[in-house]
Amino acid sequence: MTNPLPSAWTSQQPVAGYRHFELVMQGGKGAARWVELAPVLAPSQRERVLWSELKDRTRWMSGWQQLPKDDEDPPTE
Repeated sequence: MTNPLPSAWTSQQPVAGYRHFELVMQGGKGAARWVELAPVLAPSQRERVLWSELKDRTRWMSGWQQLPKDDEDPPTE
């Protein structure tokens, strides 16, 4: 049995203007394995990310990490 994925993720760089995400669903197998993440501040928006990208600590970290002060403002529409 595999360990469940963490449900909270922080992007090292903004993705569509957001940094904190929640796991919504996952699918695929092998190299095509993916996860679907939703920004905490815009849950109806979804981002599909390959599992290999999610494992890259230079791009994503599990949990909600503290952001630098200049990075905390949500995007404006």
